[in-house]
Amino acid sequence: MSMAEDQSADVAGLMEEVGRKARASAELLALAPSKAKDAALLAAAMTLRANVDDILDANARDMAFGREKGLTAAMLDRLALDEERIEGIAKGLEAVAALKDPVGDIMADWERPNGLRIQRVRVPLGVIGVIYESRPNVTADAGALCLKAGNAAILRGGSESFHSSHAIHDCLVEGLSAAGLPEAAIQLVPTRDRAAVGEMLRGLGGRLDVIVPRGGRGLIKRVQTEARVPVFAHLDGVCHVYVDGAADLDMARDIVVNAKMRRTGICGSAETVLVDRACAGTHLRPIIEALLAKGCEVRGDDTVRAEVSAAEEASEDDWYTEYLDAIIAIKVVNGVSEAIEHIGKYGSHHTDAIVTSDEKTAEKFLNEVDSAIVLHNASTQFADGGEFGMGAEIGIATGRFHARGPVGVEQLTSFKYMVRGKGQTRP
Repeated sequence: MSMAEDQSADVAGLMEEVGRKARASAELLALAPSKAKDAALLAAAMTLRANVDDILDANARDMAFGREKGLTAAMLDRLALDEERIEGIAKGLEAVAALKDPVGDIMADWERPNGLRIQRVRVPLGVIGVIYESRPNVTADAGALCLKAGNAAILRGGSESFHSSHAIHDCLVEGLSAAGLPEAAIQLVPTRDRAAVGEMLRGLGGRLDVIVPRGGRGLIKRVQTEARVPVFAHLDGVCHVYVDGAADLDMARDIVVNAKMRRTGICGSAETVLVDRACAGTHLRPIIEALLAKGCEVRGDDTVRAEVSAAEEASEDDWYTEYLDAIIAIKVVNGVSEAIEHIGKYGSHHTDAIVTSDEKTAEKFLNEVDSAIVLHNASTQFADGGEFGMGAEIGIATGRFHARGPVGVEQLTSFKYMVRGKGQTRP
């Protein structure tokens, strides 16, 4: 089904051809009707379900390769597929198909005194490159979102997910073909050669418009440093939960445990808990004990360690660390202002939450914490495009340029101005 891996290929020439096909496909997709794009996604979902065994076989090869490479438990969890996860991927494709097509949306419409009518209209970005590690589901999510927004996609998965990504990509291609859309609208780089990444970062001769990296700090830092095209990315997900003095204990405990332990390896997993000194006497021990009971290692300041002897000493580095594992740092602070100050110093502008029944304190936190996503009385694990009703996401952007937070179909568009006149000339 999938393209054969050719390690001897001329990577520069190979990627130039990938870019050429992508640009040609993007020109067609920009004008493709919504029905065709949706039909492709629905057909791909149906093909995924029909090819579960093939996808699982491919994933088994990748899991064996990952174990040989010594991937961490968190990385192996990201890589693993089962029938339930494949069904989730198929439902994700259907969810994206059900979204409103953003292309052609009139964002603003006004008329000038001279009679010119001006409209700001959503248009596709063009060709989007996605470079990712481990998670083979990104192949489907990224391909689907790019397609829905009228963009061509060039996907470069990690070497550890090579076979799984190809098996999923084959299903996307079948969907495109069934809907009469160009099969090159979603391309998967057919080689593990790392030189392919370098070619993408250089922009494929002007054929690549945006790059989205998804993976570890090393990958994202390289992309942000070397890319010659715009990048949607976050470098770290150092996410916080602040338990305010007015927090309900049961709610705070449930949110903290979920925020850390539901899935420790995702970027929305909480890495630091800040507890208001005003409730430390009642809330600190139950929260720590609940985390320990779930197998989470706790590192804390002097107050935390005095309260629970099982807590390890937290170093200065711990407050900056994205563990992506069952480890959490806990600190006692003097109220919401100190919590906001701590998040501003050590955080990564990704996702931060407050637990409190005091609406005024909550509003202060929501307004003053400078992160892409801020939550009140909810787990940081909701930092996900699917949970936001966006169908899926291509990543979480923490910068301030164009897109911030979950990058969904709307964020994968730009706009242009359409100006209609009746013969006006400028004096």
